[in-house]
Amino acid sequence: MAGRVAGSGGWGGSGGPVRPTRRQPVHPFDTAFSGATLFHRRFVARDETTRHVLQDLIACLGQADVPPKAIANAELILAEILNNVVEHAYAGRAGLIELWLSAKTDGLVCNIADQGQPFPGGAMPKADLPPVSPPDNVPEGGFGWHIIRSLAVGLHYRRRGDWNLLTLEVPLG
Repeated sequence: MAGRVAGSGGWGGSGGPVRPTRRQPVHPFDTAFSGATLFHRRFVARDETTRHVLQDLIACLGQADVPPKAIANAELILAEILNNVVEHAYAGRAGLIELWLSAKTDGLVCNIADQGQPFPGGAMPKADLPPVSPPDNVPEGGFGWHIIRSLAVGLHYRRRGDWNLLTLEVPLG
């Protein structure tokens, strides 16, 4: 992680590292995380910052000897979720995302918080796949929640005040 600690604050709007603050981040989850915190970032909801955070995450998990399959699954799941926050929850507006990962003996617990728009109807989208009629009419989107629900366990979403809170686990095996 090139001299940055897991809780150092992550990437800011300029695309560069944010200096650590003396204050601890506001924790919108009302329960303590179980396990050791491996990774934490607070960052601006933009495509380029999401890419930087995912690169940092992969490096951090590799240094923590997380199995390669779990790293690949965590990257795919979190890329889908974080890009959805940027594209749908904030819909082009400025906003912050907080991401925490902690370790359990059998998986990685991921907690994502944002203050964007809540899910329609207050619930996560279903895992239904979009209709596909290859090769000419394959839709660009619509596969994300199927991927997320296929690879993650223990998905839980709720709205707490202004916060969207999503918790999930990436199995190690």
